[in-house]
Amino acid sequence: MSIVLAGHGLIKKYGSTMALSGVDVEVRERDSLAIMGPSGSGKSTLLHVLAGIIRPDGGQVLVRDERIDNLGENRLSALRRKRFGFVFQFGQLLPELPAEENVALPLMLEGVPRKAAVERARRWFAPLGLEGLEGRRPGQLSGGQAQRVAIARALVVEPDVVFADEPTGALDQNTSTEVVQLLTSVTRSQGAALVMVTHDADVAAHCHRILQVRDGRISGHSQYTVA
Repeated sequence: MSIVLAGHGLIKKYGSTMALSGVDVEVRERDSLAIMGPSGSGKSTLLHVLAGIIRPDGGQVLVRDERIDNLGENRLSALRRKRFGFVFQFGQLLPELPAEENVALPLMLEGVPRKAAVERARRWFAPLGLEGLEGRRPGQLSGGQAQRVAIARALVVEPDVVFADEPTGALDQNTSTEVVQLLTSVTRSQGAALVMVTHDADVAAHCHRILQVRDGRISGHSQYTVA
């Protein structure tokens, strides 16, 4: 399968602290990559650089051979909306919107009319075990349900890559297992790659590969831990 996301020689500094020190990483279609490491190791910085949220001080980020780290902010924002999906630790759903509109929001931001966007969003509810919850607001959902809504929101734009930053960090163990199994399987079935930061080795074990980061460098790389 072709490489959908790559970082070459990535460098990022915060003052005198070297957060990333020449990191190389490649992610292929339908691949799932877990990034692990101790606090302050650079794992979240790596995810944010790959996702175009922060710019590296050196090196390149490419999406399907298109360099993105040197794009203007408007083009970079548009690329993130159209080609990336995001799942965060606490979901970051808008509390005033029902679940279906939270899922539809990325489409509406791209100019899709509300009715059409919500219709597309609703298609994700049954596959993600959310049928009947379309009209509930985030405060009426359990933690696991809210994360499933966040997964639907990430996938509704049919992205090349889904970035997940500690997506199970606020969940109990059983719910965490359910959510990560769903996240890895549904991204793969949709042809998207998954890049996930996690501190939980059990969560990471659901991914194809595990990248260990320490002091801004790759300290270990386990390949294809699952089929």
